[in-house]
Amino acid sequence: MLQRIHLAGQWLFLKVEGVFNHAFGERMNPLYYLGPISYYLMWLVVGSGLYLYAFFETSIHGAYESVQGLSTQQPYLGGLLRSVHRYASDGVVITMLLHLVRHWCFDRYRGFRWFSWLSGVALLWLVYASGINGYMLPWDRLAQFTVIATAEWLDWLPVFNGALVRNFILPENVSDRLFSLLSFIHIGVPLLVLAVLWVHTQRVPQARTAPPWPVSLTLAAALVVLSLLRPALSQPPADAAQGVTAIDFDWFYLPVYALLYRWTPGEVWLLVGGATIVFALLPWLPPRKSAGAHHLFVHPDNRILTVRADETLLDAGLREGVALPFDCRNGGCGECKAQLLHGTVSYGAFQPEVLTGEERATGKLLLCCATPRADVEIEYVPRGAPGGIPVSVWHAVVEHMQKLAPDVMRVTLRLEGDGAIEFYAGQYLNILLEDGEKRSFSFATPPGAGNRIELQIRRIPGGRYTGHVFERMQPGDRLRFEGPLGSFFLREDSEKPIIFVAGSTGFAPVKSMLEYAFRRGIKREMILYWGVRRLQDLYAAELPLAWEREHANFRFIPVLSEPAPEDRWTGRTGLVHEAILADFPNLAAYQVYACGSAGMVQAAYPAFKEHGLKQDDCFSDAFLLPPRVSAPASDLVKLGGTA
Repeated sequence: MLQRIHLAGQWLFLKVEGVFNHAFGERMNPLYYLGPISYYLMWLVVGSGLYLYAFFETSIHGAYESVQGLSTQQPYLGGLLRSVHRYASDGVVITMLLHLVRHWCFDRYRGFRWFSWLSGVALLWLVYASGINGYMLPWDRLAQFTVIATAEWLDWLPVFNGALVRNFILPENVSDRLFSLLSFIHIGVPLLVLAVLWVHTQRVPQARTAPPWPVSLTLAAALVVLSLLRPALSQPPADAAQGVTAIDFDWFYLPVYALLYRWTPGEVWLLVGGATIVFALLPWLPPRKSAGAHHLFVHPDNRILTVRADETLLDAGLREGVALPFDCRNGGCGECKAQLLHGTVSYGAFQPEVLTGEERATGKLLLCCATPRADVEIEYVPRGAPGGIPVSVWHAVVEHMQKLAPDVMRVTLRLEGDGAIEFYAGQYLNILLEDGEKRSFSFATPPGAGNRIELQIRRIPGGRYTGHVFERMQPGDRLRFEGPLGSFFLREDSEKPIIFVAGSTGFAPVKSMLEYAFRRGIKREMILYWGVRRLQDLYAAELPLAWEREHANFRFIPVLSEPAPEDRWTGRTGLVHEAILADFPNLAAYQVYACGSAGMVQAAYPAFKEHGLKQDDCFSDAFLLPPRVSAPASDLVKLGGTA
């Protein structure tokens, strides 16, 4: 039954949004920006409220006269802002309700989204409380009714026990202090709303807090026109000596108040409290078994992420810092269209013209709507690299080649022309082959090294391109590559010590990061654990040994997993992550950068997490490698070089 209601709601929203798409265009459809519009209207409420408060007098007679004076003495400023204040408040409630209902219909309120749902329900009640409090300030007949009815309703609660309404029975009981209290509440509650709004949006990766400027200007103009055509005016002044018997009732903010004269206050509290509890418990009603998490392998970042149960691919990527393209986040614009390379997904609900049946047949999906049913592999077209560095195609010449180990080749490239490539330490490039295929290799040089680029390429048995490098490539050969790519790079926004974990040619991006850190004068403690099988695989061991002599904040610890007798090895042995845990049983105060084979990283991450490593302090291109992606393992982990 619940699923049928959800589907009916989705159908209705998609139909209405489709009409709005034709009217306003996919990029300016206001229904795609309900949350940001709520934010925007709230700022209009606060801004106009500050102006109104400057003229408000907190006294029995001054309250009514000061508010009335805004409409009579300065109708085209104070009166206009008073009306904008009122209608923007109404707009906040409407957009928040629509936003809440849409998320419920599209089943985006369960699981990890429970906090966003609960904070959204709390926000709605806070906005209603602020609006009801706003009715009390003009001290007209409606304000008098609202104050007395609220006091009678609250008096039913044991904490008040009938003490509130006594303040309004006789005229002499109503003092100027009442309006100071009401003003304090009317300032404090909206500020609390803004604070909770900030907390609410922090749970959503890259949540928008402002609609596009054309939508903002159109909304502001609509509020001004509405305010001029139907200005908000006060009713006759309040008279504490007479009871309120007839008023122009407001059914937008005060529908529950009508029940206070039909039901007992306890029954009204039961209705409101029961409805609130039901709304709060919706993420768990009815109970539903979680589908479990899956893994997402993302091209061209070459990152493997965890997607939580019922989380969209877009939200998972944005949460992990992948710069996925998006705009509407509601399946209406097609900006987040990507290619499904492997696995199965639930495509979700979207506008049919944005993702056609033919496109779905070729593997296209919308990241903002699709949720994985298994481990999946996707590819998207990036808008740009981290920090705004554009991804470009470069031409280079092979300047030098040196075999560092039987299966590792250092290849030095010289860029053609006078330009130098900008990149972040730890990023990689894609060699472009003639048939359109690509091979990825990390920069082994630090940023700012001019027009020279060092690659450390490990030969993969049967590898097409690495075989070419070892057998046929010669200095003077020309090649093309695209870059920079990847979001795995050295972060400089922390003072925590860094543990680098390198396996085989995973040393290449570590070399780039460390040389950059030394040149920048970074004084954080840095430790490199380089794990290989045999001594000959430490193909550049003299370099970190030299760093250790030159920099007091750096240590180098090589680890051999299968040393041969002829190696005469007396150093650390075993798995590299086990050596780290033996030295650092508590990793809570460290950051870890892991670069190496999928097996090494897959074994290391859960062990590090069990020993206190925080998710935000863990960086790698290959954590949690899924077992069912389409390419072989040698092509997946593109940290130092692949086939």
